[in-house]
Amino acid sequence: MQKKFVGSLALLLFVNFLIKPIWIFGIDLEVQNQVGSDAYGFYSAVLSFVMIFNIVLDLGLAHYSNREIATDPQQLARHFSELFMIKISLAGVYFLVAMGLGFFLGFWSGGAQLLLWLSLSQVFASALFFLRSHLTGLHLFKWDAVLSVFDKSLMILTAGYLLYFSQSGIDVQTFAALQALAYGVTSSLALVLILWRVPYFKPHFRWLKFRKKLGRSLPYALMIFLMAMYTRIDQLMLQQLIGNSEAGIYAQAFRLLDTFNQPAYLFSVLLLPMFATLISREEPVSDLAKLSFVLIYVMSLSITLGGVFEAEELMAFLYDEHSEISSGLLQILLFSSLSMGATYVFGTMLTARGNLRELNYIAFGGLILNVIFNALLIPKYGARGAAVATLVTQSLSALLQFRLCYRLANLAWRSSFLWRFLAYSIQALLLAYGLSLLEMDWYWSLLLIISGAAASVVLWKLLPWAQGIELLKQRLKDRNST
Repeated sequence: MQKKFVGSLALLLFVNFLIKPIWIFGIDLEVQNQVGSDAYGFYSAVLSFVMIFNIVLDLGLAHYSNREIATDPQQLARHFSELFMIKISLAGVYFLVAMGLGFFLGFWSGGAQLLLWLSLSQVFASALFFLRSHLTGLHLFKWDAVLSVFDKSLMILTAGYLLYFSQSGIDVQTFAALQALAYGVTSSLALVLILWRVPYFKPHFRWLKFRKKLGRSLPYALMIFLMAMYTRIDQLMLQQLIGNSEAGIYAQAFRLLDTFNQPAYLFSVLLLPMFATLISREEPVSDLAKLSFVLIYVMSLSITLGGVFEAEELMAFLYDEHSEISSGLLQILLFSSLSMGATYVFGTMLTARGNLRELNYIAFGGLILNVIFNALLIPKYGARGAAVATLVTQSLSALLQFRLCYRLANLAWRSSFLWRFLAYSIQALLLAYGLSLLEMDWYWSLLLIISGAAASVVLWKLLPWAQGIELLKQRLKDRNST
């Protein structure tokens, strides 16, 4: 199982590191530079709103199907035929919810067309996530890796043309429309791949079966909704309490946080079916949990330290306005990426175990805490207050999830590992600080800090290198034999 995890992760990271940086820094970031913080602040607030309520599109069915199919792949045809019409019905309900609540929040007056396009993009994005959950449930990770970047590749081609080759440029409405188109094409391709693997496809809607599946998937839906709320509500509250411009400045820093969290998210996509398979076989999950946690922590810490010490120069290079303010926000938000990475590992493990009640308690507490902190801090400190609220909420949630996993999943991590983990963290921080004092251009300093912090993990023997080399040799052997 670990061999398949390492190989699938390598492919997934490769295609995403190839495409996602172009999308984020060449397209999405350039759109904000062209349209300005005010317009992009409104766009980011509407986007956060539609992302919070996209749970109506899924109701936890994707996570539920992923876990069930990973446990028993023979259920694919029956699951997919039953859920297909449900997904279409939920799309209609979602549009009513999004447009109705959007009216009361004042989004119609600012741009009903933008709300419409972003809502449509969420419909297609949810369909894509649902279809990819079936592919990962079948352990078809290569196809999942391709689909994970296909929509962004289309956006690079279409929006890139308008940004760099068209005299008319681009606005947020056109940008949102292109996103909906890209998600639509990608989800259609994913549908074709699923139908290719389904022995029979007879879409139908039966209320009694739907109610039964809904009862099983609602805990997943509640978990996703609560986590989306306390992750995205800060931008919405900023826009509602202060205005579009402050939300746009916050979006500058949050974009980089979201970027740095992509490897962690990709880990969770692979880990859920793998944890579910191991648990169904009553096999230990401790080794896989340790491997995934250390890998993601090393990557997150290295990037965080580089970003924190070179934040001012980095933001000035990326953005045309407000870089001096957003650099301070970035320094705060980057530390929350460590907690988010841990959440992707331990939250995924708890999901695979079926400990949704405990996860929902943690998520609900995180939401309440986040809303209280935002309500208190945003009016006084603006975007900086929202950044602090995010850091506190994510850190406490990650600690609680780790404690729960350690107790329920019997991780059996020795105290020597935990002490070496702490020593590595302190050593990496001191090393990054020392490297930041050297006289060199900021981009070389950034690269040196990231590389140095990542490489120094070797000194503390946190990663099972011998086991990893053996897995790599075995994978090469298997590939050569085919």
